Amino acid sequence: MRSLTKRLVSFMKAEDGPTAVEYAVMLALIVVVCIAAITTLGSNANSTFSFVGSGIKPPTAS
Repeated sequence: MRSLTKRLVSFMKAEDGPTAVEYAVMLALIVVVCIAAITTLGSNANSTFSFVGSGIKPPTAS
């Protein structure tokens, strides 16, 4: 138990801990932006394909 406490204290004192947290926050923000962009592009593509699909008339049987 004592070695675990020592490791935790050394992790908190080290500069790598805050850096890892900063990278995690940046990664989370990038993921949120990517999801928002993909959702917007998907919505725009869906409306475009729906518009084109409604403009196409099926062939009539002769």
